Amino acid sequence: MIAAIAITAILQQNHESFTEKLTGFLVEFKMIAVPDGKITIDNKEHQIKKIWIGETEVTWDLFDVFAFRMDLTPEQNAADFDAENRPSRPYGAPDRGFGHSGFAALSMAHPAAVKFCEWLSKKTGKKYRLPTEAEWEYAARAGATAEPMPLKDYAVFWDNSDSQAQKAKSKKPNAWGLYDTLGNTSEWCTPSIGKEPVVRGGNFYSKPEFVKFTTREGYDPAWQLRDAQQPKSTWWLSDGEMVGMRLVCEG
Repeated sequence: MIAAIAITAILQQNHESFTEKLTGFLVEFKMIAVPDGKITIDNKEHQIKKIWIGETEVTWDLFDVFAFRMDLTPEQNAADFDAENRPSRPYGAPDRGFGHSGFAALSMAHPAAVKFCEWLSKKTGKKYRLPTEAEWEYAARAGATAEPMPLKDYAVFWDNSDSQAQKAKSKKPNAWGLYDTLGNTSEWCTPSIGKEPVVRGGNFYSKPEFVKFTTREGYDPAWQLRDAQQPKSTWWLSDGEMVGMRLVCEG
């Protein structure tokens, strides 16, 4: 933990992009340093200061370790260790047959996304969380005032997705090196107004007019239509195969 804190202090001082490697696993992911700036959302100006945001949406390679308890010993798994903080068994194949290694993790409910961030923070000694809407849009735009064109070169959506998620980094990045901020999966964010979490950016089902930096959707009960549990699962969206997440690391 001391070493992790020291590394975090260096990153904070230099504010450079870095690659996180999960100890004990052949899993790594890149966090992009986002420059300071301002963005206005819902007529309110937001100051963005010293954060890092995931180069890609969280992939199964990383989410599997948390969701399927790959970091626990056989004895811990047998004892159902940490059960209250780990997802229950998902509905069928969690990747829906779209693809697994290198593909965006999907169908996690918002509480599962939050628990994942808490788990990763403990594993790494850094502060990982979901982005705020302001942080997400600021990073997704990367200084742009309009969506990139042609859109098919930068985003996975209705016209080019074959109705399924595609492998991360299959399209061009934005100006700051971020992939799939638009399309592929809609990404959980902390709302700029209200208390209910939202997803941003559109997804592989979205028509082009909805693949925008400003696209915002709240939770829809239809995302859990086939979930037989009452109350509905806090871990998985039975019909929310278009929902994913991206990480922010605090400075």
